[in-house]
Amino acid sequence: MRVTAIIAAAGRGKRFGDPRPKQLLSIAGRPILEWSVTAFVEHPSINDLVVALPDDLSGNPPVYLTHAAKPCRVVPGGARRQDSVVHAFREVSDQTEIVVIHDAARPFASADLIGRTIAAATESGAAVAALQARDTVKRALPRSSSQPEAWIVAETLPRESVFLAQTPQAFRRDVLRDALALNVEATDEATLAERAGHRVRLVEGETSNIKITTPEDLPIAEAIAGSAAPVRTGRAGTGYDLHRLVEGRPLIVGGVAIPSARGALGHSDADVVCHAVTDAILGAACLGDIGQHFPDSDPRWKGASGLDLLSRAAGLAAGQGLEVGNVDATVILETPKLREHIDAMRRAVANAIGVDVSRVSIKAKTNEGMDAVGRGEAISAHAVALVRRR
Repeated sequence: MRVTAIIAAAGRGKRFGDPRPKQLLSIAGRPILEWSVTAFVEHPSINDLVVALPDDLSGNPPVYLTHAAKPCRVVPGGARRQDSVVHAFREVSDQTEIVVIHDAARPFASADLIGRTIAAATESGAAVAALQARDTVKRALPRSSSQPEAWIVAETLPRESVFLAQTPQAFRRDVLRDALALNVEATDEATLAERAGHRVRLVEGETSNIKITTPEDLPIAEAIAGSAAPVRTGRAGTGYDLHRLVEGRPLIVGGVAIPSARGALGHSDADVVCHAVTDAILGAACLGDIGQHFPDSDPRWKGASGLDLLSRAAGLAAGQGLEVGNVDATVILETPKLREHIDAMRRAVANAIGVDVSRVSIKAKTNEGMDAVGRGEAISAHAVALVRRR
C-alpha cells in the first residue's frame, strides 16, 4: 500500500506575532518544520511526502527537504490552508492509496500516532487524531454590543462527546478527493470529509502532540523536545586524494577555479578537496569509496565535476537515512596560495552536500618543501566527515 504524507507548511502564523513563518522557528536547535517532516520521513509506512511552503520559500526550500531520505516534493501554498492542501494533492501519485495530512506546526506527532491514524483510515476511509475533552465544556453565546467584553454561557456540553481535533488526519484517496472538491470554508480536511458525506473515525490523540500557535507554546515545546528527542550519535569517515600537477590543466580546488599555470591531472576535474570529502562521506556511511561509485574506467565520469560527485555521495548517504553533520578538509599545495579562495570553497562544498556553510571547514597548508607536494609537483587533501541519523 502506497502512503503519501502532505505537510501543510504554507501559513504565516499571524497569531504568533513574529515576522518569520513560525514553522521556521527553532525548537532545541531544529526548525519546527524539520521536526514535523522528519517524523514522516522516518515512518516506515510513508512512501513519499509533499510539502506546501509559502511562495517565497518554495523556490528555495531548506536542505532537510531537498536532501530528505524519501522523495519529497515542494509546492507553493495557497491563501488558505485548504488551498495549500489542494495544491499538494495535485502532486500526489496516482498510485497512492492513503494520504496523510499533517500541520507543520505540530512537531511531535509520534510514530505510533501516525501508524494508528493510517490504519484507521485504511479500514474506515477517513480518520482524525483527537483528544477527548477533560474539562467541563461550555458553549458561549455571541458577545453583545452592550457588553462586548463579556461571554455568557449558552449551555454546558457533555464532555464525554467532545473531542479536540489534531493532526495527522488520514484519508483514502477517493475520500480526500471528494472532500477537497467541495471548496467550502473549513478549518481541516476532516470537516470537509464530513460535509462530503463520509464518516470520519476518531483516533486517540496525544497530549504531547501540541500545535505551536503563540509564543507561550515555545517553552512547552522545548520541554517536550528535551524529553522526547532521541540522541543522534555520529559516524566519522576519512578521505584522502592526491594528483600530479601538469601544465595545460585547470586547477579546481573545492569547486573553485584557482588561477594557476598548472592544474591537477585526472580522469575527472581532479578536485582533491571534493574527492577527499566524497570519500570521507562514503566511508562514514559504509558505502565504499569514490572509485567504486565513480570509476575512472567509466567514460561517464570523464571530466566530471568534483562538486557533482560530492553531491551524489551526499545523496547516497541520504538514501541510507544519514545526513552530513560537518566536514573538515585540509588541502596541501605549495603554490599558488589558497587563503583568499577558502570562503568560496566552503560555500561551494556546503551547497553540494546540502548543509549550512558553518558546517564546512577547509584549511590550506604547504608541505614545507618536502616530497612531491613540497616540490610543487602534486596537490593533496585530507578530509574528515561526520554523518548521523536524520
